[in-house]
Amino acid sequence: MAEFDVDLFVIGGGSGGVRAARIAAGYGARVMIAEEYRMGGTCVIRGCVPKKLFVIGSHVRHDLEDAAGFGWTVPAAHFDWPTLIANKDKEIARLEAAYTANVEKSGAQIVKSRAVIEDKHTVRLLTDDKKITARYILIATGGAPNHGVAIPGIEHVISSNEAFHLKKLPKRIVIQGGGYIALEFAGIFNGFGSDVTVIYRGDNILRGFDEDVRAHVRSEMEKQGITILTGCTVTKVDRHGEEFTTHLSNGSSVASDQVMFAIGRHPNVANLGLDKAGVAINPKNGGIAVDHFSRSSVESIFAIGDVTHRFNLTPVAIREGHAFADTVFGKREVQVDHSNIPTAVFSQPEVGTVGLTETEARAQFSHVDIYKTTFRPIKATMSGRDTRVLMKLVVDGSTDRVLGCHIVGDCAAEVTQAVAIAVKMKATKADFDATIALHPTAAEELVTMRTPTARHVRQAAE
Repeated sequence: MAEFDVDLFVIGGGSGGVRAARIAAGYGARVMIAEEYRMGGTCVIRGCVPKKLFVIGSHVRHDLEDAAGFGWTVPAAHFDWPTLIANKDKEIARLEAAYTANVEKSGAQIVKSRAVIEDKHTVRLLTDDKKITARYILIATGGAPNHGVAIPGIEHVISSNEAFHLKKLPKRIVIQGGGYIALEFAGIFNGFGSDVTVIYRGDNILRGFDEDVRAHVRSEMEKQGITILTGCTVTKVDRHGEEFTTHLSNGSSVASDQVMFAIGRHPNVANLGLDKAGVAINPKNGGIAVDHFSRSSVESIFAIGDVTHRFNLTPVAIREGHAFADTVFGKREVQVDHSNIPTAVFSQPEVGTVGLTETEARAQFSHVDIYKTTFRPIKATMSGRDTRVLMKLVVDGSTDRVLGCHIVGDCAAEVTQAVAIAVKMKATKADFDATIALHPTAAEELVTMRTPTARHVRQAAE
């Protein structure tokens, strides 16, 4: 008789948990994975994928407007929100089925239940109160929207979860937040025709991004008619029938048909039984504390993805899940390198970035060269749209190594994915310069910027 019911029990059927389950099963492990909602997790069901579909759909209005400059006469268009929602739901259902099929093909078993930890080798399935013993337990429960401190009227506020299932498109919407999710939905609703107001507590949006990126994105969003109010927060939300009044800390108020908070996400660690097993929480970020191999404070329990609150990106969770399975069941230690992770904000305009910001580079290196350009994209010369692209390279002035790349404009994410390879390989500015430009493209600017726009030298302390 086997010592344990399974070799691996995975809690959470999102991208990270699914990858870990499949790879572990491929190594011959007996694997069970529990998901209480829908297979695919946040990214597939109510995150990256439906969000990107909405972004693509909202771009159509701009394309229709731009068509006239290229000789097209387009009849008045009509947008139907219920059709968008129905088609999105159909695609998400297809992806969920694919995730389920791929897990089952790998030999892992799926159980539709919430699972909680009883001890370092036991989980309990709440659906039928059944206990399962496992040699290893992997927690991959992700994160959830965080509305922050309770305010009067917080019950009227929606998160990104509900935004994907609204019955109708709001004519006016207030969005609190200045990060990925808030700005992406601001662009989405604006593109579909809503009047959008963004509220953010800081001095500017996209905290943590390069300062030039932050300024450029804000300027471009405001050109599109999005109102961005910084240095204030929402203090109260009143409901009047189907309308809302959002009161701000600066004494003003905004009327709307919908109020959405996107001020951050917190790790899904509540009511998992972590205390029973002695799993430690990282006091700095509220996520499960893990080492370089994603092992928690309990030797048999691991955690990956957003529940650790390290780098909350789907590809990172997938890489961590794969590395876990390789290490524990593939008999080869694999650590995930969390440096130089490319990321994109599917705002409008789009942001793609990899590596260090100018501020970070200047804090770490004594000599930093900046190459920066803004220009009107070729499409805008015909469409007449008032928009500009930003491209910026951050370079170590001593070694010539490219430390960071920051792009704002159409296809920024696609370009950044390719540039990330060069940055990861420690390419130099000379390597970029030696690359012949692909013309006519926006990306050619990355290999044609010859003269630094700024040079920073930090004086040694006397």
